[in-house]
Amino acid sequence: MTARTMSDINALATEAFVAAFGDVAEHSPWVAEAAAAARPFASREAMIAAFEAAILSADPDRQLALIRAHPDLAGRAAIAGEIAAESRREQAGIGLDRLTPEEFARFTALNDRYRETFGFPFILAVKNATKNIILTSFEARLGNNSKTERETALAQIARIVRFRIEDRVA
Repeated sequence: MTARTMSDINALATEAFVAAFGDVAEHSPWVAEAAAAARPFASREAMIAAFEAAILSADPDRQLALIRAHPDLAGRAAIAGEIAAESRREQAGIGLDRLTPEEFARFTALNDRYRETFGFPFILAVKNATKNIILTSFEARLGNNSKTERETALAQIARIVRFRIEDRVA
């Protein structure tokens, strides 16, 4: 994928902008639509900030839907390849598609426990992470209260969006 320039991005019609960036927030093109209203962007950093602002200023129900749109890390859908292409690449990039049966069982148990505790999937921006970092984060975050964990999930989504935009925008 060729990185786009800021002048090209600012020149896109809203529909074309959403078509190009609507998938950076997992199955939630409304984030790109809201960010598009902040154009013209002075820089890639300003674009990232607009996406983050769209996420953080959304109403709580919309935020929860965004959180719930994310797949479990190394979950059944991920193993079956039934997740968004970028999520699949990100998880495969750190080996979550090549877990031993024991590792898969541990991830499954943690995913299930996390969902039971918080009502949404565990979210971690996995770029530059390892299986051990993820598992340690899982364990630590299970001790959070619901408000803290929801805020953490949104912050992790903002990091994921940042990484995806950095990969696409010059």
